[in-house]
Amino acid sequence: MPDTPDTVDLTLEELREVTAFATRCAETVLPLYERALPDDPRPREAVEAAGEFAGGAARSKALRTAAWAAYRAALEAPDPVASNAAHAASAACGAAFLHPLAKATQVKHVVGSAAYAALAVELDAGDSGAADAVVARVVGHASPVVVDVLRRFPDAPGGGGRVGGLVRAVDAALRAR
Repeated sequence: MPDTPDTVDLTLEELREVTAFATRCAETVLPLYERALPDDPRPREAVEAAGEFAGGAARSKALRTAAWAAYRAALEAPDPVASNAAHAASAACGAAFLHPLAKATQVKHVVGSAAYAALAVELDAGDSGAADAVVARVVGHASPVVVDVLRRFPDAPGGGGRVGGLVRAVDAALRAR
């Protein structure tokens, strides 16, 4: 379907590329979650499910179930570092469900995993500069396909606290590439 004022044209391969990007972001912070909860496999299973979709598997109920399980892990985590790491894993699965709606809220499907990963690192280090370094790193690793897909959507919306600020930071940095 071609772009219209209300829709964004997305191919399955583009969804896979966006999900691969989100998966790479979440993978970097899995150790932070597993340090706090070594016996809880839910975030890792979500990242693995997202990676499988990115690698060619079907977008399935199992992928959505893994996303919700990681989300529940985030809500149950004993500290904000682990919680944000689990949110990054959940968001990696969520990237596979990027909707072709020309709405700013869809930007979080593209860069949410990066934002949550940056916040987990920031909280772990106790230094906002650590989040800035994560943002710079993920922007450098985003493929041209990810940047192209992101540019089809309006800029990230305001609000959302620190995560929202990091979503906007990643969004702006990717668009500037």
